[in-house]
Amino acid sequence: MLDTIIAFIILIGGIILILFSSKLAVKHSIFLASCFGVSSFIIGITMVSIGTDISEIFNSIISCYLGHGDINVGDSVGSGLSQLTLIFGILPIVCGKFFVNRRQFLIIGSCNVLALILIYTVIEKGYFTHLDSLFLILSLFFYLLVTFNVTKDGVDKHVNLMILDSPDQPVRSKLYYLIFAMIGFLGVTFSSILIIQSIVYLSDKFNVEEFLFSFFLLSLGTSLPELSVDITALKKKHYDLAIGDIIGSCIVDSTLSIAIGNLFFPQPVTVNIVAPAIIYSICISLIVVVVLSKRQIMDKKLGIFFIMLFLITIPVLFVFYSSMHIF
Repeated sequence: MLDTIIAFIILIGGIILILFSSKLAVKHSIFLASCFGVSSFIIGITMVSIGTDISEIFNSIISCYLGHGDINVGDSVGSGLSQLTLIFGILPIVCGKFFVNRRQFLIIGSCNVLALILIYTVIEKGYFTHLDSLFLILSLFFYLLVTFNVTKDGVDKHVNLMILDSPDQPVRSKLYYLIFAMIGFLGVTFSSILIIQSIVYLSDKFNVEEFLFSFFLLSLGTSLPELSVDITALKKKHYDLAIGDIIGSCIVDSTLSIAIGNLFFPQPVTVNIVAPAIIYSICISLIVVVVLSKRQIMDKKLGIFFIMLFLITIPVLFVFYSSMHIF
């Protein structure tokens, strides 16, 4: 009993540490990039969406290195689902309604659905190869190119680079930003090891599949950086950045995050457990894209609907997996 309590404490502590470390790494990486003259728009569509997925990226590498491919897939796919439903749904409730460009959201949202379909085609085989992983990672550049071409005319190009901190943040040297970015990355690495080891222990202790622990629990913790960044962005009226980060982060989860670990350490996956959750995520993503593209406004009513889409995931998949005698 004591060992189980300690494992839960380590898991929660690891999630708290990874949130703090990822924010530290992202903030100072963005400041460092701005010091080298990288445009704020490019920073927004690349470093913010990729940066808020640092925790998933490192979890992918560590979990595959330790031989737990299901944890990697569960965290990446679960994070994408959490961000598109729960995180997106919370934003209008906290920040008020905001408008969405139908054309932009429809095209970018479709890229996310396509990315999930590509994952399913890989998962269906039961394992990742180096070539599969490389293709998924390279596909991210295609989605970024599409995103850039779709949003370049209407996006806010004057993104406040202090979005992750107070506007009176003093300007530091490049070395300062580099050191603290590295400290953040080291913190993410260490906390990823703690999280994965605790999930492995708890899944064995409760006889629950590692994928389910990471899909339902770990993904929530690693989605919190997006919530923090997007609330700040909306309060500063950077609507394009907030929406772009949510969809961009989902695409990163479905390409770079899920593939980077398998690129170095290819792992098998449990098809009968992983595949249904991916199909479910594809269906929910389609609902979100179609509904929001049609309404073009994200308000509290739609926010509650998206949150409900997230909440019904638990009973729906629980019933399905119970019928398969997984529980």
